[in-house]
Order: sequence, then structure tokens, then C-alpha cells
Amino acid sequence: MSMKGLYCRAGVDDAEPKFVIQETSLPEVLGSHVVRVQVKACGLSPLDLKLLDDMGIQRDLIPVGREVAGVVLQVGDKVSFFQPEDEVVGILPLDSPCSGLCDVIDIDEHYLVQKPEKLSSVCVAGALRAGLSAYTALHTHARMAAGHTLLVMDGASSFSLMCIQLACYHGVKVLTTSHSPQKHTFLEQLRPSVGVQEPLVAKVIPVYNDSSDLLPVVLEETGGLGVDIVIDSGVRLHDEESEETKLFPHKHDIISVLGVGGHWVTSHKDLQLDPPDCRLLYLKSASMSFLNHEVWTASSAQQGRYLHILKDIVEKMAAGVLRPQPEEAVPLYEATVAMETVQRHQKEKAVIQL
Repeated sequence: MSMKGLYCRAGVDDAEPKFVIQETSLPEVLGSHVVRVQVKACGLSPLDLKLLDDMGIQRDLIPVGREVAGVVLQVGDKVSFFQPEDEVVGILPLDSPCSGLCDVIDIDEHYLVQKPEKLSSVCVAGALRAGLSAYTALHTHARMAAGHTLLVMDGASSFSLMCIQLACYHGVKVLTTSHSPQKHTFLEQLRPSVGVQEPLVAKVIPVYNDSSDLLPVVLEETGGLGVDIVIDSGVRLHDEESEETKLFPHKHDIISVLGVGGHWVTSHKDLQLDPPDCRLLYLKSASMSFLNHEVWTASSAQQGRYLHILKDIVEKMAAGVLRPQPEEAVPLYEATVAMETVQRHQKEKAVIQL
């Protein structure tokens, strides 16, 4: 069975990676735990080539597009969770030979969950990864509980938006930062879809003019105690600011806003803490962890837990507890251009409708 898929040819040295449509084929015989899925929508996120290299995944052509939603066509002889015509969603593992942008893909049943009927394929393919990251940050790492206070940076990004909605659902007080006047207004107007119509965010702190307001505002909002959880979406390690990092909080500011026993979840891959930073964390008996959302599919140790999380995310999306920002679906022939803009971080996400 032959068809086309989207692949990445990694650039040599620092050349930009190239995205190409290539012919690909599926085996005639299905593996015993494999599900054959007709793809309806596929989400595109930036490729982390360094991570693939660290994991020892080296190929001339790297498959692109891993967040998929579709319909089961066929199942292997030992598949117990699914049958033909089931609607499913999932994230292809890092070492998957398939591109999610093929008409039909083969995927192990342990990477898929049932898609609720009222949830659109485009919506779930565009938001599954952000939902998984938010869930991992808040539940797995920060162990959030009702009554906690959370500070999440850049609240209007898709990941932070999921964090805000998930935290509010669990009775957590949320503070966030805004990166532009438009985002500030958007965050102040956020309301839950069901129940009490109070704002989701207790305080939106603008950082686009001056980021030095962060500490005094957080301390004022928390009675001088600091927050229980901080989730960043990037950190400034040094005082000098590049255009890219000027809206990010300095690592010292993050540690300063943490309360006693607080927890900092960082997305910064190369974070370095100096002895004074560590000393301050020690004095507060605070902890930090790195958010690597790929870890679920990279190791099979937590497979059952991972599937439970995916199932909970799609159910919360279907119930309107998690409402992602709607993504405009792009047709398949625009996939290479869409992927290039995502890889250059000019766009956070793209969804291709097949």
C-alpha cells in the first residue's frame, strides 16, 4: 500500500531543515498489536532534532506530524481496545517510521485512545500535545491540589491556556503574565464554559512594558507568601536581553516568587542554576523539575498512566472544561509551508486536514 507522507531532511551543520513530501508504503500484514488508522487530521509541532539525536534516532528522512486523529480501518489479531470504525486519537512515538500526514498509518494500540463523538478531529489534533504538557506539568510534576496558587507565564500561549483551564477546574488560584495588550485583554476576559462566570485568572500581570513588576504583584496577591507552583514557557538566564527572551522572567525572579515548599516546572532545556539560586531554593525547601512531554512515549514504564491521561484530556475537551484556541485547518498541499513556519517558531502550531 503506497502513499505520500511529510518528512524532514535535517540540514548539515546549521542549515535549516528541509521538509519534503515522499512516497511511503505500509506492510501488507498488520502486526498483532497494530491498528491501521485512516488519518482525518494531524497536528504539526516544531521538531526537536537535538532530542532525536540524544535518543539515538538518526535517519536521513525523519517522519513529521505525530499528533493524529482518525478512524480505525483494521486491527491486528491481538488488539483488544479497538475495532474497525472506532474514532481514535493519539501521538505517534518519537521513533515511529510513519508520518502522521499519510492517508493511512499503522500505530501500536497502546498509543491510542477513543475520541469522543462530539470532539472534532481538527480540534483534538491541534490541542492534544498542549493538553498533555499541561497535565504533565500540573499533575505529574507539581502535584497541584485545591487551594494552591499557580503562576503560569505567557498565559495566552496554547500550553499556558491549557494550564490555566486545568488548574481552575481543580480549584487552584491562577496568576499569569501577558505579552501584549491584546493578550492582556484576552486573558482578563477568560471565563469558564460552565458554572460560575467569574474570571478564570485572578490576576493578569503585563510584562510587555516592564517585567520588574512581577515580584511585587505576586507577593501582593499572595499576602507575601509567594505561589505554590510556577510554570514557565522560557527563562532568561542572564541579565542581557535578546529580542527573543526579553519577555521571559529571569530565573532569579522565578525562584523569588516561589513560596515555601513550592514547585517550579520549567520548559527550559538548558537551564543552569548557580549556587546562590540553589541556596535560595534550599532555604524555601522548594523543588524544580524539567518538563519533557516526550517522555511518556519514549519509555513504556508508565504506559497505563499515559493512556489514562490522554483519555482524561479528550474527555475534558469534549465536556468543555478544556477549550483550546481554535486552529484554522490547512489542506495537505500546504503542509510543507505550514511546517516551515512552525519550525521557525513564526507560528505555534498548524493542523492539517486530510
